[in-house]
Amino acid sequence: MPFDQIAALVVLVTVVGVLIHGRVRSDVVALSGAAALLLLGVVRPVEVQSAFASPAVIALAGLFVIAYAIELSGLLGLMIRQATRLAIRIGSLGIWVVLGFCGVLGGFLNNTPVVVLAAPVVRDVSQSLKLSPKRFLMPLSHISVLGGLLTLIGTSTNLLVNDMARNAGQPVFTLFEITPVGLTIALVGGLWLFLVGARQLGRRASVEEAEQVRLAEAEALRRQADASTRIRWRLPFKLPRLGEARTNEDGSGDAHLGDVELFGAADRPLDLRRALISLTVFVAVVVSAGLGLAPIAASAFAGAVALILLKVITPEEAYAGLRPEILLLIAGMVVVGISIEVTGLAAAGAAQLIDLIRPFGPLGALIVLYGVTLLATELLSNATVAVLITPIAVAIAESFGVDPRPFLVGVMMAASAAFATPFGYQTNVLVFQMGGYSYMDFVRVGVPLNIVTWITAIIAISIFFPF
Repeated sequence: MPFDQIAALVVLVTVVGVLIHGRVRSDVVALSGAAALLLLGVVRPVEVQSAFASPAVIALAGLFVIAYAIELSGLLGLMIRQATRLAIRIGSLGIWVVLGFCGVLGGFLNNTPVVVLAAPVVRDVSQSLKLSPKRFLMPLSHISVLGGLLTLIGTSTNLLVNDMARNAGQPVFTLFEITPVGLTIALVGGLWLFLVGARQLGRRASVEEAEQVRLAEAEALRRQADASTRIRWRLPFKLPRLGEARTNEDGSGDAHLGDVELFGAADRPLDLRRALISLTVFVAVVVSAGLGLAPIAASAFAGAVALILLKVITPEEAYAGLRPEILLLIAGMVVVGISIEVTGLAAAGAAQLIDLIRPFGPLGALIVLYGVTLLATELLSNATVAVLITPIAVAIAESFGVDPRPFLVGVMMAASAAFATPFGYQTNVLVFQMGGYSYMDFVRVGVPLNIVTWITAIIAISIFFPF
């Protein structure tokens, strides 16, 4: 094995190991790997430069700024509040309407602010209807993730796979080219959550509530017995009621677990001018990219600059909305992906995998590749998985002499399908804390959902992207 391959493999294994360990920030790990590859001469400075200036990074930066402008204008909060009023009028079915609406928003906006704003509302509405929030908070996260499959800009993973495929000489995807597959998966996954997943969570919540009632009754009986045998002393301070924030000795308050403020975002009043301009710019970007008038990166970049020139957001606000930790993670992992490709590791790995799956043909290869990607996504960030798997997907398709697009779409879908752990996706972490879920709650609901979406994806890809 040549030195370049050995060095690239060592860096890759080290990066993956540190990411799984989870003690170091993922963007720092990715950048460290890129720096090591550059110092070892595995990649050239021009290749590192191309990673940081890739269309995926530019498009994401522009979209982050536009989405942040929509959030700052109060438009996102207004839409969620209006949908919530409907939920209050028509009961539990209305909550599912709100969840579906959040899924649609996830196809065009970053789903993290959508979930941050919607989760407290869903929790409060469900409690007002005497329903357990556990039935709805996890489906909110999963449906918002499924919504990201609807368009090329729905998640950074889609843009990254598209960019990596372009680097491998494949034609790029259009904005809505993956929509038939993504919509099919989202509808089937959402239906499964509605019919099965929410019922599982509801039963678990009922058991836990019954246990809490039993414990409370036992505690009341114990206190009553103690009161008859002991003198009750008055406490020299007032205990906070359940749900109240505590105040520390220094005057600072502890945040409620699950509060919106805990995650750095809060609902904002509507600024009509900013909202209208932000929405107009966003629609113009989508239309321009959807009709092929300009590349997605160019449209998003121009839209972000237009918002600054129109004074909808200040340059400082635009920088605040860039989310550099995601952009730098993607850029660093693209460098790692380039090293895997230019050293021939991707081709070697694909050759080993092809020897195992060749008897099953292209369809069998797609099924295995989807499963490998799905498993890796539960352990690593979806950006990392997209960078590692995309070159292998192209090599597998070329070895069978078929169009790589079915395999690329499979990677897009599987790399975003992180349902089985509370830490596989950021929105899962938000609802995990707010809903008081256990780790096994995500396993019980997420593993079957992974299987359902896996089967659906293979069927949909075979129909809409035949070999």
